[in-house]
Amino acid sequence: MSREAEKRLAAAKAATLVEDSMRVGLGTGSTTAYLLAELGARPVRAVFVATSPATEQAARSFGLEVEPFGANARLDLAIDGADQVDEDGWLIKGAGGALTREKLVAASTDRFVVIVDSSKLVASLHAPVPVEILAFGASSTLHRLAPCELRDVAPSPDGGLIVDYLGEVHEPGALASRLSTTPGVVEHGLFAPSLVSEVLVGIGETVRRMVVRGEHD
Repeated sequence: MSREAEKRLAAAKAATLVEDSMRVGLGTGSTTAYLLAELGARPVRAVFVATSPATEQAARSFGLEVEPFGANARLDLAIDGADQVDEDGWLIKGAGGALTREKLVAASTDRFVVIVDSSKLVASLHAPVPVEILAFGASSTLHRLAPCELRDVAPSPDGGLIVDYLGEVHEPGALASRLSTTPGVVEHGLFAPSLVSEVLVGIGETVRRMVVRGEHD
């Protein structure tokens, strides 16, 4: 089965988790696009928070109710894709450039569910790791982040520049700490297992559920 079909399966499974009266965070990217279509086809009265203007526009086109993030500090559920998922539940996210908003939403929900196709499962994480940096002093920040490369894409939804860190990712925790403490860095695309409740993986014609942390941790 194709990767796109696997994405669609994982998205369909995740859509069944959304219930009436929930406040749900929506990620950004190709797998989220399948999720929006599934949600639009279901008669569920939930309210959604989008992590990018593109997701917000697409969600509204499917008839979903979208509100600004800030009306309420907590979400019941958030669903998003990932670029890589390792065996311990570490993620690399941010290929779509919305990594800062995606991490904020993931940290603000009671249950963060990741949806991916089977190609996103890796034995260990590897470069590139997306990083959002301030435009102010960007050359200086790039020097501190080396090895890295400024991505030739539009700024993030909040105006930051998107960089790809190209070094080794042997110890994700140590790298996450280094990136977080580098002056000029807004956020990085390493998501710790403590943020992730479960991963739904489309594999062939089935969906595998990987529990990363307890449902109510």
